[in-house]
Amino acid sequence: MHPQLELLLELQDLKAQKEEMETEASEGSSSEIEREVFQVKLDDAAARLQRKIEEMEKALDPSIANRYRLVASRRARAVVPVLDGVCYGCFMSIPTEITADNSALRWCENCGSFLYVVDSRRGLD
Repeated sequence: MHPQLELLLELQDLKAQKEEMETEASEGSSSEIEREVFQVKLDDAAARLQRKIEEMEKALDPSIANRYRLVASRRARAVVPVLDGVCYGCFMSIPTEITADNSALRWCENCGSFLYVVDSRRGLD
């Protein structure tokens, strides 16, 4: 897998986790275990995640970071799998030449999402 794509997947995961924490913090729904046993303050944890997100975004190639921000502003998931030749961002068929080389950074011509190919018979390529 392309190293920048791995970084994008990590970023997407961290952002989703941060949003979940912020939602829980705003609703006051953090669990008793988080507060008492682990002594986690969701606002503090979300702030730490944000710092890590910013650090990781700086590690991206600037053109990739710009494209990621654009796609992420329009779609819930900016990095999506391709299963059996179908983009799971827009469910459109992806040409074979795009999915043939998973070491290259690719995106869907239809929805713009970054793509990673999953071989339904073996797992991640």
